[in-house]
Amino acid sequence: MTGKKILFVSSELVPYLPENEVSLMSYEAPRMVNSNGGQIRIFMPRYGNINERRHQLHEVIRLSGMNLVINDMDMPLIIKVASIPRERIQVYFIDNEEYFKRKATFTDEHGELYPDNDERAIFFAKGVVETVKKLNWSPDIIHVHGWLASLLPVYLKHYYADEPLFADSKIVTSVYGKSFEGELDINLKNKLAFDNVPEEAITLLEKPSYNNLLKVAVNFSDAIILAAEEIPDELLNHLKGLDKPVLPYVSIQEFEDAYANFYSSEVLTRVI
Repeated sequence: MTGKKILFVSSELVPYLPENEVSLMSYEAPRMVNSNGGQIRIFMPRYGNINERRHQLHEVIRLSGMNLVINDMDMPLIIKVASIPRERIQVYFIDNEEYFKRKATFTDEHGELYPDNDERAIFFAKGVVETVKKLNWSPDIIHVHGWLASLLPVYLKHYYADEPLFADSKIVTSVYGKSFEGELDINLKNKLAFDNVPEEAITLLEKPSYNNLLKVAVNFSDAIILAAEEIPDELLNHLKGLDKPVLPYVSIQEFEDAYANFYSSEVLTRVI
């Protein structure tokens, strides 16, 4: 991995959020790359339940201040950073008062999905890309973790298709177990169409369920990692119909060699 540049984009990450399959692997994978001589950038949303004082988040003025258009609305983008001291890893946080100030991640106090989770996912995807553009950092691999990050592949392949910074980047999506029941806003497809994402690319999002979000993510990825033991059969069957490299599940105790080899032998060598 020496010298390779890998962008990790995740909906959850320890130590900023509680440990689960997504948040733990979103930490372990970049730690592995970092310790093997790779260059990394990590992005996640700045949810309101992240303790900014404890984790020493601070705003990066030179990266903040842009407005992102979400469904014909201007939404200010704020970028914050923090470091994970023991690993010397820096994390970039995508923030916006409207979308991420609330003191929870995906659901309200009754366990109901936030009605604007779809727009939060769009904002996160566009915010990551616009910030990486400002950093002028061209990744060899973009590795996506978690359903809130799942719109990034389709945005990279369509909305940002002509962006030279990502022309040679390979997209890897990690598929985890089902993270939510129900569906996101039924108008998600129309909101993507507002950004000129072709309707035929997102017909699955007429029903914006967890499975369909991940199907769209893998459709526009170059390689897939099965990151959980229990993955919905519907998703597994969809993956069988794709002609793309798939890394079967490996435990967190054994993932390092498997991921490094997959990056090197299957992802970086893949011709788009």
